Amino acid sequence: MELVFPLEMPTLAIVGRNVRFPVRRIYCVGRNYVEHIREMKEGDERDPPFFFQKPSDAIVSEGAVVPYPPFTEDFQFEAELVVAIGKEARNVSVGEALDAVFGYAAGVDLTRRDRQKESFKKGLPWEIGKSFDNSAPCGPIHTVADVGHRLKGKIAISVNGETRQNGDLEQMIWNTPEIVAKLSEQYTLMPGDIIMTGTPAGVGPIKPDDKLVVYIEGLEPFSFSIGARED
Repeated sequence: MELVFPLEMPTLAIVGRNVRFPVRRIYCVGRNYVEHIREMKEGDERDPPFFFQKPSDAIVSEGAVVPYPPFTEDFQFEAELVVAIGKEARNVSVGEALDAVFGYAAGVDLTRRDRQKESFKKGLPWEIGKSFDNSAPCGPIHTVADVGHRLKGKIAISVNGETRQNGDLEQMIWNTPEIVAKLSEQYTLMPGDIIMTGTPAGVGPIKPDDKLVVYIEGLEPFSFSIGARED
């Protein structure tokens, strides 16, 4: 069937492969590291995981320049492990969850923090603070066959060469198999879905000309930079 206009599907590179990973949906886990909950002063540390989404075309790839977005004066980074789904999963158990994982990547949940805080205070959805254009930078995917499952190890981000976040994946309140299992109760996960699994403490503001590099143990570093304001 011919389309009214061409529509390009967002994709991510796969390390060591000549094919790319098509991105269907982007799920994000809110507040999944205790120290980050404490620094944000939001929520109960014992709360079950909750999820929100970003549009798939918010994907930003390696080396890109992300324009400083409009409608914010507090643009912030959150380094995250990204889980790429390669198999349909619905109501899977924790023990079965990792069977659905195709691979892992380093990513950043870019956030208009001032807008997010306003939404939180008013009990409104988070989209205005989380789901804007270019808000989901993500590095190339490393397959499970190549790197295994990333359940522990360093996660960090540097801004202009200075380390700003420095944690361990083992500090997640809800680990990857628990996240996949819980999310599969709410949605049917499909090949092409990716999950951003939450961020450790140390989030902070960024500005035009900043260069960010995300490090996750066992994966290649992922870098991008911030461009001029879009206002």
